[in-house]
Amino acid sequence: MRLMDINGTALEVLSLPGPTERAPLVFLHEGLGSVALWRNREGFWPEQLCQASGRAGVVYSRRGYGASEPIADVRGSQRLAADYMHREAWEVLPALLQHLGIQHPVLIGHSDGGTIALLYAARHRVAGCAVMAPHVKVEPVSVQAIAAAREAYEKGDLRQRLARFHADVDSAFWQWCDVWLSEAFSHFDIRDLCRDIQDPVLALQGVEDAYGTLAQIEEIHPSGPIQRVVIPQCGHAPHRDQRAQVTQQMVDFLAALP
Repeated sequence: MRLMDINGTALEVLSLPGPTERAPLVFLHEGLGSVALWRNREGFWPEQLCQASGRAGVVYSRRGYGASEPIADVRGSQRLAADYMHREAWEVLPALLQHLGIQHPVLIGHSDGGTIALLYAARHRVAGCAVMAPHVKVEPVSVQAIAAAREAYEKGDLRQRLARFHADVDSAFWQWCDVWLSEAFSHFDIRDLCRDIQDPVLALQGVEDAYGTLAQIEEIHPSGPIQRVVIPQCGHAPHRDQRAQVTQQMVDFLAALP
């Protein structure tokens, strides 16, 4: 793992070795995620998926998350704007991929990372795009869940639990929470942009997802092929809640790519 300067910001980047003849997997984390948060008691999922699919991989933490450079005034002058995922997809991610010499990755995105993957694929060709619980529009259930997370962060133990995964936990939490609960973000909607995606898409979502209804994957209509998978007994994190099933879905999707 190393810190890499991308557009003047130090980002935590982890490279996972694998065959070079296939497009590598690039993992994009959730709104409160990081490199470390892809790991649980079952192991480090990006590494497991790379090994199962026979591909190399790259995992990174966005600014303010994990060991990446924090945002100094995250609730003031450097507060994220409503287009923060567009900027990550169209400015930061292309610069990172160029730095790594990757032209046509397979993007593996969870939650906010899934949205970023879709936005990138709407402008750039990819080998494939696999998203878990992405957000293509703002729903009342999403806002309610994030308001509940704010309550748990301020009055419960959420801050303590997240602090294990972020060098600056306040930077990680408030950049996500404040923008999602802002009035400007209530108009967020990328469904029209998803129509520009030409390459294969796999979209997975749990039936019990507290952060979005199944409309989040049902309303993705790319110009290229899409496979939608609804997972029973699964919440907002399919790769954690139903790891074996999700891994197999991903491996099958990857094996069918050109």
